[in-house]
Amino acid sequence: MIKKMRGMGDEKKTLFKNTLMLYILRFSTYFFGFITVPYETRVLGPLVYGKVAAAMALMAYFRMLIDFGFLLSATQDVAHNHDDTKKVSVIFSAVQYAKVLLIILSAIILVGVSYFSPELREEGMFYFLFLLGTAINGLVPDFVYRGIQQMGPITFRVVISRVVFTVLIFVFLKSPADYMMIPLLNIFGSLLALVWALVYLKRNYGIGLKLISPIVVFENLKSSSGFFLSRIAGSLYTHLNVLILGGVAPASRGDYAAASKLLTTGQSGLGPISDSIYPYMTKNKDFKLIKKILVVFMPIITIGCAIAYIFADPLTKFVFGSEYVEAGAILKGMMPAAVLTLPDYLLGFPTMTALGITEQANYSVYFSSVMHIIALIIVYNLGMLNAVSLSWLLSLATAWDLAYRVYHVRKRWRELNKATS
Repeated sequence: MIKKMRGMGDEKKTLFKNTLMLYILRFSTYFFGFITVPYETRVLGPLVYGKVAAAMALMAYFRMLIDFGFLLSATQDVAHNHDDTKKVSVIFSAVQYAKVLLIILSAIILVGVSYFSPELREEGMFYFLFLLGTAINGLVPDFVYRGIQQMGPITFRVVISRVVFTVLIFVFLKSPADYMMIPLLNIFGSLLALVWALVYLKRNYGIGLKLISPIVVFENLKSSSGFFLSRIAGSLYTHLNVLILGGVAPASRGDYAAASKLLTTGQSGLGPISDSIYPYMTKNKDFKLIKKILVVFMPIITIGCAIAYIFADPLTKFVFGSEYVEAGAILKGMMPAAVLTLPDYLLGFPTMTALGITEQANYSVYFSSVMHIIALIIVYNLGMLNAVSLSWLLSLATAWDLAYRVYHVRKRWRELNKATS
């Protein structure tokens, strides 16, 4: 049985605990990635690592398709019904059935895309294995654990699976010819996390699959479509950049992916704050907490990013190897995006949902994506499209996204103050 939270003090304690668990979960992802990526870049070399990075960038789109925004919409639904096991089981079942349909759709799309892409045809099994691992990982019901604000169990299980994956990478990846081991080991680790998460959810909370009407499944798909579209739009200035480089500057693809790994590692320290505060804000609307977080963390983030900018070249060479000659200049272009990440996260779904303007969080991503495409076209026609310019365009797109959110948060705040006065 899911216990109902009592009192603001208990809410704050639960928020702190789940933020800590999300930090451990996110930190483990990037910590073990930070161990394996330098090893992979050296063993595989820029060209083969670029191939792996391209596959991972494509899988990011399938991951978004399979998730379909449920990490936001379903988390919110579970948070509102966290004291009702039957309702949570229905939400869980609807999401899992929907994800199975989306996995089938993903496989069909991959086959279709492979028909038009020589690289995908030649490496069909490689991409299929990556998709299988992505599908298994997508079925891990972390939205339930986030919604009931009990991240401890799933954090432990996911961390263990990543430890296993990391150890096996060092055991089996010995040369560029072993690159197929990366998706194979990812499948093993994801399957381990999925089985543990499902069994624990059933045994300890009584939440499991139920037979439900197909109408409920499609209603969940419909209600989550806005979140899905915003994530797809946001990927236009993240994952798409790696795919674009495959056409305009394939030799730089590995450098861009390496620098991007450092950026996402830094951002991983900020994501748990937004992720844990989202269900809390939907219920408590504690806007002072948002302000306190920004006041405390922004000076630290700014100083850290300034140091990373200054030492970008030696940092990337130390982490990834001397072959990644462009990675330092690319990382410099990404640093403004790193500075803007926390306010962009917090003023997005946590703040906008609490203010009753969730749709504007989605619209901000559409707006910044359109601006990014316009910038891409301009830079391409000027003959300046390369890995370094793409990194600066990434930062510019993040700035557009934040500017949109600041404008609408302030507008809504003024409207609410005017209504109450």
